[in-house]
Amino acid sequence: MLPTFTYVQPTTIGDAVRALATPGARACAGGTDLLGCLRDRVLTVETLVSLNGLTELHGVSELANGGLRIGALTTLTELASHALVHARYHALAAAAAAAASPQLRNQGTIGGNLCQRPRCWYYRGDFHCARKGGDTCFAKEGENQLHAIFGGDVCVMVHPSDTAPALMALDASVRLAGPAGARTVALDAFFVLPSTNYTRETVVEPGELVTDILLPPPPAIAVSTYRKLRARGAWDFALTGAAVALGLRGKKIERARIVLSGVAPVPWRVELAERELVGHELSDALIERVAQRASAGATPLSANGYKVALVRGAVAEALSELHVQG
Repeated sequence: MLPTFTYVQPTTIGDAVRALATPGARACAGGTDLLGCLRDRVLTVETLVSLNGLTELHGVSELANGGLRIGALTTLTELASHALVHARYHALAAAAAAAASPQLRNQGTIGGNLCQRPRCWYYRGDFHCARKGGDTCFAKEGENQLHAIFGGDVCVMVHPSDTAPALMALDASVRLAGPAGARTVALDAFFVLPSTNYTRETVVEPGELVTDILLPPPPAIAVSTYRKLRARGAWDFALTGAAVALGLRGKKIERARIVLSGVAPVPWRVELAERELVGHELSDALIERVAQRASAGATPLSANGYKVALVRGAVAEALSELHVQG
């Protein structure tokens, strides 16, 4: 059963911000994550602020500098099939296509996908865990086969988004609107590690909402992809995934980004592996070396050591795909 709440549907961003400033208010876009959280009593709500009337938050448009602006209410299906996204930012199209199921991609929005709440079964269950204000991460000594092998000092949840690693690899930024005005945050700084604050996942403040995602123009020669490893071919969240974006001069790599999914409380960038790529041409030997570097620093829990090998496999497969394309 859903809790009782007031429902409002503003038609301007300003009205939405004012509604969200009300104590107990929460934003609702596609609702594919929020409604589940409310049914599970993970979250409370007094006022549900529907964003669907904000027409300016829909769609993809090209910027004057050659980049893209993606409205926060753009669905994953739209992104997966958009010609410009496919042509210039293939990793994002691949990640959007890999998320969830067709029905959820039709409903779920890019803004909501970035701001998902944890899928940890302790957080979603009847446990007063650290992320819900308690003092214990039950997964550390409990059932942790799907949990983090990086960055889980206080909480070992994994960030559930497929699009977030792709956007981070593509150097995206997020634009927010709130009571203090608008601000833009690089996606690298958008997510919050448990060691900084284990009760929140993003820097979105009360009363703020995500309005746009901004992608810079890609390098003259750019290739990118997203590889997702999961237990089933559809619906499942990533056991491990790898978003890779390369900027090339000829065949030599000038810029490299590798961001992992399914292995940390935030999309996890592996800079050691990135540095191994810069200045070189892709080869089978280089791919093997980079894949090994991608798992450096992993600290598996009692039941998720298999993810170390999956990280290496996901990175190797993503790089091999780009190597074949080259």
